[in-house]
Amino acid sequence: MNYTSLKQLLETFVDFLSTEKGYSENTCRAYTNDLEDFIAYFVANRALAITNDDEETDIDIQDVGAVSGLIIRGYLGYLHKQDIKKSSVARKLSSIRSFFKFLERHGVISENPAISVITPKQDKPIPKYLTVDDMFRLLDSIKTETLTGKRNRAMLETMYSTGIRVSELVGLNVLNVDFSGKVIRVTGKGNVERIVPIGQKSLDFIKDYRKSLHLQKAVSVNQNGALFLNKSKGRLTARSVARILDKSSREAGLAMPVAPHDLRHSFATHMLDAGLDLRVVQELLGHKQLSTTQKYTHVSIDRLMVAYDSAHPRK
Repeated sequence: MNYTSLKQLLETFVDFLSTEKGYSENTCRAYTNDLEDFIAYFVANRALAITNDDEETDIDIQDVGAVSGLIIRGYLGYLHKQDIKKSSVARKLSSIRSFFKFLERHGVISENPAISVITPKQDKPIPKYLTVDDMFRLLDSIKTETLTGKRNRAMLETMYSTGIRVSELVGLNVLNVDFSGKVIRVTGKGNVERIVPIGQKSLDFIKDYRKSLHLQKAVSVNQNGALFLNKSKGRLTARSVARILDKSSREAGLAMPVAPHDLRHSFATHMLDAGLDLRVVQELLGHKQLSTTQKYTHVSIDRLMVAYDSAHPRK
């Protein structure tokens, strides 16, 4: 690799994540933001000249080797003083590690300076989830007399039935739904595809929604694009789904605001409470590591302890 600036190296790294790793646009943007923030800190603490001209703010390639574990630890300390969440600090450090690992692999630097930096210990909050009663209350409160209502009910039923991420939901196409096999094909993180079972109730709501679209001539019968459409007949965004869910939860009179990921948490928690094996839940959620799925067991264990304390005769 023959580059003259850290800015160019960053652009090449993000391009590598997109083309070689298959990372999504949102993930690449997160890496870019994290690394630009670190580079700004590095520049300021190297006392380099900063102007409003982007070309003049580029750092010479020799300065990459000046990044040390001490500077990275100083950056983490700076983030701590800014009251940045521990999980965000850990993510930023992970971005830095990946970036310098990439540079080391391509011979730009001889050693990754982030290797010696210890990841800050993180809090492990219990995932927020809805009870089964609240989940049913939310879904049953959505009226289906209108096309919008049919779509919203079908979307939220699908999320709870499958536990898919909101990004996977909005990425669904008509052809991804196998009505006879009762499964959907979703594309998860890293463009990894997986097959997920879906309940008949959710399929019925999807059929009703798509049938209404065809009857209103909103889309052609052979349309094989996005499964869920916005008012302009384009693909819905994750942000739009979040707004729809927030509005629906408020109209249902739920005590807490509900975000798309809360439906995923609810799905996992309810499946584990019903006795489903942890590794099966891991497969359904598309988690690479079992440890990622294990956070949901804390919820069940807490409930188990309450039940134990209330039932055991010898406390």
